[in-house]
Amino acid sequence: MASYTLDDIRAAADAKYASTDIDLGTGDVVHLINPLRLSKASRDKLHELQDQLEADNADQQVLLEDAIRLVSDNGQKADALLAAIGGDLAVLAQIFETYGASTQVGEASASAA
Repeated sequence: MASYTLDDIRAAADAKYASTDIDLGTGDVVHLINPLRLSKASRDKLHELQDQLEADNADQQVLLEDAIRLVSDNGQKADALLAAIGGDLAVLAQIFETYGASTQVGEASASAA
């Protein structure tokens, strides 16, 4: 029978549900936390922001910036990232797309048994 410690499980979760890290080129790295590692309130807010992005009159820049701030582990570094982006909507969208792609939970495979 296999036996695991809670630390083993945490290490596996850290590896599987790692953050999306963006190097600012200044020695600072912004860590965008995987949604599964966020609090329920933050996950709910992220879903709200995603829903708002789909609205016809959505200010995508503001919503994407809010989402980056929400999922960042450090508000000052998130602000530095956003300052470096300078409101470039294409870059904001690419960051959010990269974040979304890197946080997708894989589908469960069918059991061989």
